[in-house]
Amino acid sequence: MLRKIVSFIVKLTAVFFVGSVVLVIITRFVPIFITPLMVIRLVEGGLEGKWVGMDKTWVSLESISPAVQRAVIASEDARFLTHGGIDWEAVQEAQRRNERTERLAAQGKIKKKRLYGASTISMQTAKNAFLFPSRTYLRKALEAYFTYLMEFIWGKRRILEIYLNIIEMGSGVYGVEAASQRCFGKSAAQLTSREAALIAAVLPNPRKWSPVKPSGYIQRKASTIQARMNGVALPQ
Repeated sequence: MLRKIVSFIVKLTAVFFVGSVVLVIITRFVPIFITPLMVIRLVEGGLEGKWVGMDKTWVSLESISPAVQRAVIASEDARFLTHGGIDWEAVQEAQRRNERTERLAAQGKIKKKRLYGASTISMQTAKNAFLFPSRTYLRKALEAYFTYLMEFIWGKRRILEIYLNIIEMGSGVYGVEAASQRCFGKSAAQLTSREAALIAAVLPNPRKWSPVKPSGYIQRKASTIQARMNGVALPQ
């Protein structure tokens, strides 16, 4: 009995690894038109009686303004071109900041605990493209696995292209092309540096913040992003 269980687990693991590699190879060339998060949002909307559909348009990286590419890298992952998928320097920094926050909270010097993350563009793409959102260790392990697999098979340019096409940009809005059309009435190729910075500024919570009616915080964040954009290199 034990032998059968072990044999089943080995076969299941082999199927997963082979299947995941094939999937990543296919999506190296074929657009990703739907993701687990999109499905979840559709189900949530249906259950709540708030059907929002999916507004998305796949475009090539060449059809996305370099300003948008630079703004997103400046905002989300400054070392995108130099890390191997996971920015271990950022991970260590986040751990130090979280430990400091815990100490201050325990001492009663701050009321609200803020947790800092170190999720790279590659990690966010892996999570959004292939995985259901959760906070389990299994999901994090799979995220790391897909991140390294994508880095090896896709490369930085394809990762950025897919990220910019599937990222959630508002209620039922996915990708910068749909967001650009919805918010500014123009294609992603025509966005100005300010518009690109505003789009990048809302990415942590695009269903809460808007690039069209930015709060003071978003305005300031967009200005910081703009200031950093000129120094951002793009994948070749």
